[in-house]
Amino acid sequence: MTTYLLVHGAWHTGQAWARVVPLLEAAGHRVLAPTLTGYGETVHLAGPEVGLDTHVGDVVRLIRAEGLTDVVLVGHSYAGLVISSAANEVPDRIARLVYLDAMVPEHGESAADVLPVTQGLIDAALASESGWRVPPMPELPPPAGLFGVTDPADVAWLRTMLSDQPVRCLQQPVRLDNPAARRIPRTHIHCTIKPEGFERRPVPAVQPNGTPAEVWELPTGHDCMITAPGELAELLLKLA
Repeated sequence: MTTYLLVHGAWHTGQAWARVVPLLEAAGHRVLAPTLTGYGETVHLAGPEVGLDTHVGDVVRLIRAEGLTDVVLVGHSYAGLVISSAANEVPDRIARLVYLDAMVPEHGESAADVLPVTQGLIDAALASESGWRVPPMPELPPPAGLFGVTDPADVAWLRTMLSDQPVRCLQQPVRLDNPAARRIPRTHIHCTIKPEGFERRPVPAVQPNGTPAEVWELPTGHDCMITAPGELAELLLKLA
């Protein structure tokens, strides 16, 4: 049995994984898909003090509280930053990092460093009335849609779980200064349908642990856990 810990991206909740979780569980594995502080049922906790470190703490506390080991830690989008710093804290408990259409940072980088277009969101939030709220990205014409979701029913469902992102999440740098974390194998899953301006960094041919890069692709939009749950689960099960 493999333990999968699925970490949602900015603006979303753990409910985003609802179509993937039963597929992994049906194969005999344990799956956790928490909602990070400030979203969904904890939206009342959102505020200017909530940042990347808050979400890293959410993940690390869950791993320790549940006594998890040999975890396949999956981070979608912004959560690439979260899982990177979490692995830095508890590398002995992580079997593999999976960057799912995610930001892949170096030590000391913030979201704006990894994805420069993010700086515009930060500037707008700081200049807004609240001074900290980053609203969800707008829906675009197909094929970009709402985070890559274009089916009207799915878009309506997705909207029920979206809320503002605290700007501090995009400003705080990751900590990747634990040599043990560099030994964790990595897998990258890229969604091939993406809006203009969101160019991802090329994955280095050699990963931090010295092994060749492992990069898979899904021919779907950014929220692949909604648009292609079966295909995503099939890839994740290869890591069990």
